[in-house]
Amino acid sequence: MKPIYLIPLSNGNPAEPPPGLDALENLAVRLARMFRTPCQIRPDPFDISFAEDAGRHQYHSTAILQRLERANDPDARILGVTSLDLYVPVLTFVFGEAQLDGNCAIVSTARLREEFYGMPRQEELARERLAKEAVHELGHTFGLRHCADWRCVMASSHAVERLDVKTAEFCKSCRKPVFENGYW
Repeated sequence: MKPIYLIPLSNGNPAEPPPGLDALENLAVRLARMFRTPCQIRPDPFDISFAEDAGRHQYHSTAILQRLERANDPDARILGVTSLDLYVPVLTFVFGEAQLDGNCAIVSTARLREEFYGMPRQEELARERLAKEAVHELGHTFGLRHCADWRCVMASSHAVERLDVKTAEFCKSCRKPVFENGYW
């Protein structure tokens, strides 16, 4: 069973730090429980400044995934976590991205926080959203595609409102491929 390594992603700018240790620890506990596998936090941030699009003030998630995969252990699932805003060229933004049937995924907390939308901070809501998005992206690494069941964590989410209505759990159909690989 592959462990999950959480890697903070940073651009090296002290004004834009990666997610805090408490947020990563909370996520590690949730993921270890969900996938029933060890989940460890790698202490050294991975520099993603190479992926910045200065005009968009965002970071190209596909480029980050490719470099993250080359730099890390192939015998583990890697989840990069950043507070920086991510994009792919055909979309305005993404909450995260993953390699389908691969080892790497990334998530961003930038648009998961209420403050992004001009609302008061809600720490527990941000943690819940991060957990859902992390499970969703890791689900893709198991080969899962988007699910039509709006309650399933694998349902597509293009807005935080969609994240808020779905659960952090796989539906019965999505749970089966992961279960068959020995993770449940």
